[in-house]
Amino acid sequence: MPTVAYQGEPGAYSEQAAYDFFGPEVQPQPRATFDSVFTAVASDECDFGVVPLENSLAGSVHRNYDLLMRHSLHIVGEVIVRVSHNLIVLPGVQLADIRRVYSHWQALDQCEQSLEKLLPGVERVQVYDTAGSVKMLAEEQRRDTAAIASKRAAVLYGLPILREAVEDDPTNYTRFAVLGRQPVQVAVGTPCKTSIVYATRNAPGSLFRALAAFALRDIDLTKIESRPLQGSPWEYLFYLDFAGNQHDEVCARALDHLREQATILRVLGSYARANEAGDQPAHAA
Repeated sequence: MPTVAYQGEPGAYSEQAAYDFFGPEVQPQPRATFDSVFTAVASDECDFGVVPLENSLAGSVHRNYDLLMRHSLHIVGEVIVRVSHNLIVLPGVQLADIRRVYSHWQALDQCEQSLEKLLPGVERVQVYDTAGSVKMLAEEQRRDTAAIASKRAAVLYGLPILREAVEDDPTNYTRFAVLGRQPVQVAVGTPCKTSIVYATRNAPGSLFRALAAFALRDIDLTKIESRPLQGSPWEYLFYLDFAGNQHDEVCARALDHLREQATILRVLGSYARANEAGDQPAHAA
């Protein structure tokens, strides 16, 4: 039964990602920060870790991209979670009673229009975690306060949901990376994705020439993200995902081509590609 570190409290969407990927027999292990998730896996405290890399509405989680470079871990899988937020209160509380709402800042942003409609002028209080906002509400027993989090968080802390699906946009998905100490071997014929990080010389056309390694071989690039290269002002690392396995002949040639131009190149992992977001159900758990 694998142990899996995640950031947040029980009921967090990261915990749901762990269940979605590993199944019901997993042992999720909550951690306070993303840094501590990486450390838990690197130090052998946990078998795996699950961290968000990007949200379909809010964009990339830059901290976790930086931590991928800092630690010698591998991406061994990905999972896409449909994020559906709920307005959670103490028993008997109605909309007219609510003066403030707790949640993570991203959840508050993703529910901005709904909150303006349901609770105009309500105070929005940013806290460390969506599920943590429900925990705080249960501990404080404030009848003038609501929390925004998952249905699972409401169930775990024994609080009712006043309004379901209060996110402004239903196309709200988060892609999580599964971290391990060893690379994964993917079965032949499995649709794959490969994640890499590289840097090139700071010269005209260098980025174009790097990407040409994939374009010339018709390899589909699914994501590219730039982050500052520490110690080199105005130079950048590029995190790139492409469809395919690093061990496939065409992909291996593309990586060799890129390696000729790169000053840094690290393959973070080749792993089974998750289903498209449209195939993912909203979680009631």
